[in-house]
Amino acid sequence: MLSFIALALLAHALPIECQNLLKHKLNIIILAGQSNMAGRGGVANETSTGIGTWDGVVPPQCQPNPSIFRLSADLAWVKAREPIHADIDARKTDGVGPGMSFANAVLTKDPNFGVVGLVPCAVGGTTISQWQKGEFLYEQLVKRAEMAQQSGGVYRAMLWYQGEADTVNEEDVELYKGRLKTFFDDLRSDLHAPLLPIFQVILASGEGPYIEEVREAQLNIGLPNVKCVDAKGLPLEPDDLHLTTQAQVRLGEMLADAYLQFKSRSLQSNNVSTPCSNFVPFFIITAQFLWIILTFS
Repeated sequence: MLSFIALALLAHALPIECQNLLKHKLNIIILAGQSNMAGRGGVANETSTGIGTWDGVVPPQCQPNPSIFRLSADLAWVKAREPIHADIDARKTDGVGPGMSFANAVLTKDPNFGVVGLVPCAVGGTTISQWQKGEFLYEQLVKRAEMAQQSGGVYRAMLWYQGEADTVNEEDVELYKGRLKTFFDDLRSDLHAPLLPIFQVILASGEGPYIEEVREAQLNIGLPNVKCVDAKGLPLEPDDLHLTTQAQVRLGEMLADAYLQFKSRSLQSNNVSTPCSNFVPFFIITAQFLWIILTFS
């Protein structure tokens, strides 16, 4: 009954163009991390004010699509368009990130994928300690993901790009791997999705001198269904920290390729029969046949 009321309220709150979402099963993609996930592609700082401005350039790969929606800050499904983190990472100037490129690439390569529901949660400048259970960012992520699921969605993956802020302090570097594992484990537990696929972007840059140490921790996370996509070598903005617009487009496509490969392998593994799958019925038939012979001989 409560689920029905929640859906009714959601339908009333949705814009008319989005209300038909309730007729479809949303493929939920969580976007989390810090600024390079939120998107700084095309953002430049004014030298006089230090305030970032976005150039407004949206590449073809990031254009709106009738099958791509995002969950807004006030928990309403709206048509997704860049910058998709504008009302989440609201204290910063957002530009192009990997989310739209990812979603468009998935739909292009898998036309039967269905409706994509992006759930932006990334906030620039955040450390892994700020994503621990009980912290605001963690609780907000869980709340937004659960709302997306309650509106008829199914968790498909989380795209995670974070770590630049943890390259500054040696102590944070030493604790990074453990904190990251705890975050992934807690999130899967709280979302009741123990094998939620997580696609982790490996750092291309950082705010401090310990970039390679954080990269090593990310690459050796050692958890099931955590796949790594390496951003090293992708072009950076003049600040040597944030990915350019074209780099974000490429990263989104790389993430899409990784996701679709994972999805394909998962389907194949689910359809593979074990060598013993036909042995038990054959054994039972043979035993029954011998029993009949012995009984009536």
